[in-house]
This record gives sequence, C-alpha cells and structure tokens, in this order.
Amino acid sequence: MKKQSIFSGIILVGIGCYLLLQQLKIPVFPHFYSWQTLIIIVGIAFLVQAYSENDHSNIVPGVILVGFGLHFHGSNQLPFWPKHYGMLLLIIAIGLLLKYVKTKNGLLQGGLLLVLSLLLLYFDRFMNWLNSIQGGLSFIINYWPLLLIGGGFYLLFIKKK
Repeated sequence: MKKQSIFSGIILVGIGCYLLLQQLKIPVFPHFYSWQTLIIIVGIAFLVQAYSENDHSNIVPGVILVGFGLHFHGSNQLPFWPKHYGMLLLIIAIGLLLKYVKTKNGLLQGGLLLVLSLLLLYFDRFMNWLNSIQGGLSFIINYWPLLLIGGGFYLLFIKKK
C-alpha cells in the first residue's frame, strides 16, 4: 500500500503545483506550461518510487518519461539541442543502464541501444570515416545494416542460454 501512496502522492503534488502555477499565471518559466512538463512529473514519480522503495522495475519508465520530456522541451526551446530520433534511443539506453546498476540485469540491451543511438546520432561522421578508409570496405559502406540484422538473428536464434 505504501508503494502506491508514494507514486500517487507525487503525481498529485506535481500536477497540483503545475496547475496552480498555471492558474495563478506565475511566470516561473515561460515555456513551462506544456504537455512535456506533465510527462516529466510522471517520470519523476516513477523514479522517486523506484529509488525510495527499492522497486527497480520503475527505473526504466521513469528515465524514459523524464528523458523524453526533457528532450521535447529542449528540442522546442534550445536551438543547439539535437532533434534526431537517435536521442530517444539514447534515453532508453540510459534507463536500461541505470537499471543494470541496481539489478545487474539488462547490460547487453542497454549497451546495444547505446551503441546504436550513438551510431545514429553521428551517422554522417561515421559514414565519412568509412569513406575515408574505403579500400576494401565498399561492401560494408553499402550494406552495414546487414551486420545489425545478422547480430539480431544471432541473438534470437543461435545464442541460447
């Protein structure tokens, strides 16, 4: 019962403060009143519950919600913020890696998503690097996604515990 009251209490306090600030028209942050803030509040509730009650299954959804909310706030408000979908994979990877720190489970998934997100974020630089060492790598330059597909099939069908 205590686990539900912490999560519900944080949701009610957070959304209540959000709505009160909006109702009183207090200009704390001019772009604070948006759906992204509500996502961040729910994510914070998940994270507080995860760390205060040792319910580590809520780390991943908490990081995802807070991260997505911050990402969408940043992409709307900050001109330097990366507006690439690789950022979403990076946020999920961070959530899985933080869960791994507490549970020692999910390192492979978090690591793979981290590598994939960095590859997507820096795709142009990666392709320029491959083009610079073009010698015998023309096949890899054109068909590198086949490596990802092959690795996925290996994990799905060949590697069994």
